[in-house]
Amino acid sequence: MNNVAQHLVHYAKTQPDRLAVVEPLGYKKGKRQYRTITFRELNEDSDRIAFGLRRSGVEKGMRLAVLVTPGVDFVSCVFGMLKSGAVMILIDPGMGIKNTMRCLRDAEPEGFVAISLVQAVQRLMPWRFGKAKYLLTVGNRWFWGGPSLSALRRMAYPGPFMENVTPDDPAAIIFTTGSTGPPKGVLYQHRTFNTQVSEISRQYNIQPGQTDLPGFPMFGLFNCAMGSTAVIPDLDASRPASVDPKNILEACRDWGVTQSFGSPAIWKVVGQWCRERGETLPDVRMILTAGAPVSEPVMRSVKEIIHPDGEIHTPYGATEALPVATISSTEVLGETAARTREGAGVCVGRKFPSIRWKVIRITDDPIPTLDEVEELPTGQVGELVVSGPQITREYVTLPQHNALSKIREKQDAGEDIIWHRMGDVGYLDEQERFWFCGRKAHRVVTHGGTTLFTIPCEAIFNNHPAVSRSALVGVAGEPVMIVELNRGYAESEPLREELLRLAGSNMLTATIHRVLFHPSFPVDIRHNAKIFREKLALWAAR
Repeated sequence: MNNVAQHLVHYAKTQPDRLAVVEPLGYKKGKRQYRTITFRELNEDSDRIAFGLRRSGVEKGMRLAVLVTPGVDFVSCVFGMLKSGAVMILIDPGMGIKNTMRCLRDAEPEGFVAISLVQAVQRLMPWRFGKAKYLLTVGNRWFWGGPSLSALRRMAYPGPFMENVTPDDPAAIIFTTGSTGPPKGVLYQHRTFNTQVSEISRQYNIQPGQTDLPGFPMFGLFNCAMGSTAVIPDLDASRPASVDPKNILEACRDWGVTQSFGSPAIWKVVGQWCRERGETLPDVRMILTAGAPVSEPVMRSVKEIIHPDGEIHTPYGATEALPVATISSTEVLGETAARTREGAGVCVGRKFPSIRWKVIRITDDPIPTLDEVEELPTGQVGELVVSGPQITREYVTLPQHNALSKIREKQDAGEDIIWHRMGDVGYLDEQERFWFCGRKAHRVVTHGGTTLFTIPCEAIFNNHPAVSRSALVGVAGEPVMIVELNRGYAESEPLREELLRLAGSNMLTATIHRVLFHPSFPVDIRHNAKIFREKLALWAAR
């Protein structure tokens, strides 16, 4: 099974009448309305799109930017593009206009599969996207050419359509969030997607026939590839922390949702809202949450509202390497959270079976080949590097970053194995679990030569009842702790002195002599969970 779209074909045969995608619409007489599509309908719809793309000029390997609202049309278009052999360019909807335009410029799309407004804007700026000759409009077509999605759907069913691909053929270009540098376009091969589908479904025992609520648009595609119904939530995918909890509960109850993938920011809001009102989600037996470390209070609040035997899992990885490791809430709450509070870092668990990993000595220099790394012993903090079939081989935009992020393992025969430098620092324990201590770029080297890592140091401050969260930054070689306060607490000099005494009482934070208060931390656009320490460092310097 080389083309990842063949997973959809399989489930269209084995469970044709089961719903594949459920999309929320508006309300009618006070009741939520939904648009639905079955696996058979989705498979035939994507066949029409694939056939229409090829008939109207799309060739295998052509890069098409996808800017479509999450829902039935988005899922159909993506599977249609995969079947056609086109390469989809996926950009996070919350990246903002400036970053989106930069990403599109760097990716050099040869066409757009997009809603009407996007097509209008890019047609009014033809000099920005000179290679973009092909346009497929999702919605009303106005003053530009090319087919519309509705026109492709009106075609007589052409029969099954599937472009032959190899595992190494490109399937997508997906952009990093840019949380530690400019957003970079990562090349996903069909092998990448297929490995992700098999590893995720096997690790979490995801079976056909389950119902999932994906809080991140891409996971809706994985649902259909694993035979699960994807119930798209009514939320702004660019601002998950702004979710209305009532929309999540409504979708879960209307469709009997059994599992969900979402940002910690979503579940923080939902868990708190449910706890305050005594609401529960008794049908939900599994939640996957990723994108940033999940705090102990969030885990506890969510565990209380799902099925008594339900479990929360936090898969660990990155756009360039996913999935890498995983840990359950049972293990976190029963053991590792206590050590996290003491400054041991955040345990992200054990690696997936397909992953190889090493913790190596930290360096900011390129490492061309694996025989140049210095592997560190158990318990020593270093930089994590990983390899496996789900590890992407290269950035296709800003390729100068490949030298700093990729390591080649030379092979006597065949293609070299690529190792990815995660950009994370931490250590392996005696149980082969990785403990995350922060981003390599965020470590603070003091004037005295001491290296401080963000997550362990911040944990000490986070123990204070006034602190909602904290962020360690460096200003001209001086470590500065920035604090966001819980509701009910106000910035004051006595509180600052109290926090400094707390820092001085622990060897991890004894060299921190400056505390600043910040009203609201800037966070990443994809999960609204990662703290933008670069922005905070600039703020602190001012």
